[in-house]
Amino acid sequence: MKSLVSLLGLALAILAIGCGKSNEVTPAAQSNANSSTAEYVAPDAKGIQTMTVKPAAIPEYLDLPAHIEPDPTRVVHVFTPAGGRIIEMKVRPWDRVEKAQILATLESSDLSRAVADYHKALADDQVKQKELKRAEDLLAHHAIAERDYQQAQADAQMSEAELEATREQIRVFGMDPDHATIELRVAAPRSGVILDIGAAAGEFSKSLDAPAPLCTIADISTVWALGEIYEKDYAIAKSGEQAQVSLNAYPDRRWTGRVSVVSGAVDPATHALHVRVVLPNPTGEIKPSMFGSIRILKSSSPGILVPATAVIREGNGSFIFVDKGNGRYERRSVKAGRSVDSSMEISSGVNSGDVIVSEGALLLQAAAPGGS
Repeated sequence: MKSLVSLLGLALAILAIGCGKSNEVTPAAQSNANSSTAEYVAPDAKGIQTMTVKPAAIPEYLDLPAHIEPDPTRVVHVFTPAGGRIIEMKVRPWDRVEKAQILATLESSDLSRAVADYHKALADDQVKQKELKRAEDLLAHHAIAERDYQQAQADAQMSEAELEATREQIRVFGMDPDHATIELRVAAPRSGVILDIGAAAGEFSKSLDAPAPLCTIADISTVWALGEIYEKDYAIAKSGEQAQVSLNAYPDRRWTGRVSVVSGAVDPATHALHVRVVLPNPTGEIKPSMFGSIRILKSSSPGILVPATAVIREGNGSFIFVDKGNGRYERRSVKAGRSVDSSMEISSGVNSGDVIVSEGALLLQAAAPGGS
């Protein structure tokens, strides 16, 4: 009986010692838990992607505020060729129009006068041509003097010239002289987009004396991105240099072009030079007056770039995970530098050749001590 009690007491003592050791944290383990280079095992490696760090040229850009304008050589201000009352405006701002499409119709007294002058000149010419034929016949029979024939010939030539002048006047109005009416139809001189409208139905137009055009048409299949560069950076922007244009309306997109022109004179008001980048715009998605920026490469320096998704910010510090193989990852503190597009410069903490977690670092962050 005594031996049984002794054995039971010994077992309880051993169990108490074992429990006490399991609750203790060794200094080495505590240090490893707090270390920035602790190793972790991924709970699920499906969402984790890795990459090998390689040296890269880190660009430094010059960003210029910019806005979009149509090419001035592709902009047409449409004025009515004759004065009159506007009956109907057939287009609205931002309508797409084709060449020769009717933009507006007017009831024009100028056109009416031109048509009347044409018909008068036509009737007069018919009379003068008949008189010339009669004079030719009389001259052949020696019934009139040659002087009278020459006068009839001159009269016929003058009437023909007057007829052609009145016919041309109606053509200027964009009408067929033989089918013209008092209704003047203003046609589009080119294909493009209606930028603005300067008149409305019921108004009287003063033809070319009007203070504003009937409408303005622009071909925006090619547009200009215009920016300003200050004198200290003038050497950076040269004609032919590659440039990237981003627009506030499309924050996730960039258009690549080249600097086509740098102005030859400094703006006296801003002390800046104007920079132009020509952009193709076949779909018309880039609109005049949009705001954005022009990015020009300023310089580049060697360094290390990693995807921004690889860097995790924690308080004032940053860290990444380095793949140590066999599903184990080392958390390592790094010093992050500039952001370059979707990448980030790492100035210390990572070396070329290291294999780091480029996607899925947050999965490891959740498994890290103190992670969430």
